[in-house]
Amino acid sequence: MTGATQNHRAEPAVPRAATAYEGPYEAPYEPPYDGQGDGGRGGGSTALSAHGLPGWLDPVVEAARTVRPQQLSRFLPPEDGGGRQSAVLILFGEGPRGPELLLMERAGTLRSHPGQPSFPGGALDPGDGDPHTTGPLRAALREAQEETGLDPAGVQLFGVLPRLYIPVSGFVVTPVLGWWRTPSPVGAVDPAETARVFTVPVADLTDPAHRVTAVHPRGYHGPAFTVESALVWGFTAGVIDRILHFAGWERPWDRSREVPLDWRA
Repeated sequence: MTGATQNHRAEPAVPRAATAYEGPYEAPYEPPYDGQGDGGRGGGSTALSAHGLPGWLDPVVEAARTVRPQQLSRFLPPEDGGGRQSAVLILFGEGPRGPELLLMERAGTLRSHPGQPSFPGGALDPGDGDPHTTGPLRAALREAQEETGLDPAGVQLFGVLPRLYIPVSGFVVTPVLGWWRTPSPVGAVDPAETARVFTVPVADLTDPAHRVTAVHPRGYHGPAFTVESALVWGFTAGVIDRILHFAGWERPWDRSREVPLDWRA
């Protein structure tokens, strides 16, 4: 790979937080990964394992172990435990242009975040289990399967980021990190939920030419990406931005380049 890709594969060191993030998750790192499920409804394993990952993911693994909530977002879960528990799957894979991320575009008819590009994910169901242990892991795999059709048995979960909060919808979101060890066909399973499913090369996400600041009429300013005929902004773009930063993959970009958002967004 060239340009951003060469910089990406250099595997720079991750800036380490002052103290490691001590999350609420009891699912351990359990090498070696055997790809077998643990009885979850999605069919994938909810044991977190960094065993056998490609070397370029090492900075992401380290960042997940050390980053603190305040380093990811100023919107943190309510202290009173309120909010609807949910999870998203941040799935890394290898494509024709190297490392890539799986994203989807939400159907324009949905009440929550209609038409926005996002990670696969959604609210926890009672059958997913304890939201403070493996519940978010099961939910992330289940929702990804329901929305994109991916086979969760081919996904190796290797970490979680601190839980974050989306004030506009009241969701408390656990970002779950995965490696697409055995890729499977994906696409929009239910057009009422998903408009399309697509992958984005990490090289494009790190390319300054694809980076802009999204500006909402209500005053929101935040990082955004113009990739794959889509404007990725909001929660999804914010998480990607922080991953690029703490993995040491971020390249300088012009934050004064602004893209206005539709007031209905």
